[in-house]
Parts: sequence; C-alpha cells; structure tokens
Amino acid sequence: MAKNIQSLERAAAMLRLLAGGERRLGLSDIASSLGLAKGTAHGILRTLQAEGFVEQDAPSGRYQLGAELLRLGNSYLDVHELRARALVWTDDLARSSGESVHLGVLHQQGVLIVHHVFRPDDSRQVLEVGAMQPLHSTALGKVISAYDPVAHSEVLEVPREGFTPRTVTDLTEFESLLDMTRARGWAADVEETWEGVASVAAPIHDRRRMPVGAVAITGAVERVCDEGELRSELIAAVRDCARAVSRDLGAGRF
Repeated sequence: MAKNIQSLERAAAMLRLLAGGERRLGLSDIASSLGLAKGTAHGILRTLQAEGFVEQDAPSGRYQLGAELLRLGNSYLDVHELRARALVWTDDLARSSGESVHLGVLHQQGVLIVHHVFRPDDSRQVLEVGAMQPLHSTALGKVISAYDPVAHSEVLEVPREGFTPRTVTDLTEFESLLDMTRARGWAADVEETWEGVASVAAPIHDRRRMPVGAVAITGAVERVCDEGELRSELIAAVRDCARAVSRDLGAGRF
C-alpha cells in the first residue's frame, strides 16, 4: 500500500482545524493542537497562504481559511448541482435519441465527463464518468471552448493533436469553427476524435448566464448522421435538453 505524504496530511489537518474551530487561530494554537513544532506549522501555513487556501489577519497575526477554498467549494457544488439538474433531462434525451448522452465540464485543459447515460439497448457499454476528453476535437470540448472564455484561452495553449484525418488542428480554421458554433448554438464532432463515432453538443448556462458545461449525444456515425451530416432531429433534441437544464439552473429562456 502506498504511504501517505506527511506534509499533505498535516496541511489537510490544518485546514480542518481552521474550518472547525474559532474563526481565526494563532500559530501557537495551530502548532499545539496538531502536535507540530512552530517552525513546521509556520512553513505549512506559509505554503497554504501562498496558494490562497489560508489568509492571515494583519492586525492579530491569526490565520483563517482563504478565498481559494471557497472558490473550489463553489465549483464542487456547481458541478453537483449541474448533474442533479440534468439527470431527468439527460435520461429523456438518451431514451428519445436512442444514443449515449454525456454531460461535461471544463477541467484541467480538457472536458471532464460528470454524467453518462448509456445508450438504451442491450449492448455492452463502459461507464465514462471521470474520463477526460480533449477540448479541440470533441463536440463537448468545442462548444465549451466557444462559450467559456477560460476554456477558449486554455484550448489555444495546448497542442491540438490530430486524432484522425478529420481533426482540425490549424488555429485559424479552429477559430472559425468556434465562431460557427457560437452562431448556430451547437458543435459537432464527426470522426474528429474517434473513427466511426459522431457527436453533437450544446452549451448549458447557469443563473448568471455563465457557461457551466455542455451536453452531448454520441453514437455511431451511421446512426447519428444521415449522408455525412448530423441528423437535424438530434441537433434539435440536444439543444432542447441544454435549454431545459439551463432553465432549471435559473438561466431563463435562451
């Protein structure tokens, strides 16, 4: 069994202490509560402070939890609220389309799959929750990159790998694709990431009208496309699903 990293365990214990006790604690209080030397505790606190996880009150010198933890906590809650709000709608979308449905969010210069509804047949399928998809080639990634400024910046920083002959790697052509995505409200991936697989995705917005993720239908090209083009009824269905989830998140009409 792999050993835990002691410094990380101590940092986690320190954060729990600050979260569960008084609003602010001094260095001596933190060190004695955790059984640490003052120098060791101070070094960990300085690192946590540099990362924004801990703040120090200047007048008293006492420490408290920092704003970065609040941001991470809100991100966690946002993802879980998104998934909770999308459950019924994505189930309906999979049932009506007959294809797999994925819900994705921006994460570490890629798309993290946070919910996956299997294609409603008896075929063997693999649950893809927790899997990462590229931003530049997938329908989910392109629609998130088109609407989310952070994703847009990040997709330009990573190498745009050519997974198939259809993958768009040229920057100018890729930017044109994002412009088209914003204009029509959805993104496509027809064998740009995986041979024989096609996908269509639409963006989901929250109550602040900010993009928080995307939903996609994915399946075999011969089922999702008609004469090389995505089936119009699937495009309409995924857009309706995205609008419904957005409304449940408080975004109003789109």
